[in-house]
Amino acid sequence: MFVCHGNVGHSTMAEFVMKDLVQKEGLADKFIINSSATSREKIGCDTHYGTKEKLREKGIPYTKRKAVQIYNW
Repeated sequence: MFVCHGNVGHSTMAEFVMKDLVQKEGLADKFIINSSATSREKIGCDTHYGTKEKLREKGIPYTKRKAVQIYNW
């Protein structure tokens, strides 16, 4: 689980980078990789356009998603 404030930038980038790394190593079925936010302000928003731009630039695949808040026990 990668966590950042809004779950639209840093944590989503880390999520997609890690998914790409484990996929390339043939280990995708061994991991559950997700990201989430500490705040609620961006809940439901897709990944930030700047993050998508950087992922495209590096050839890292990503999917449309909605920001979620980490579960608070």
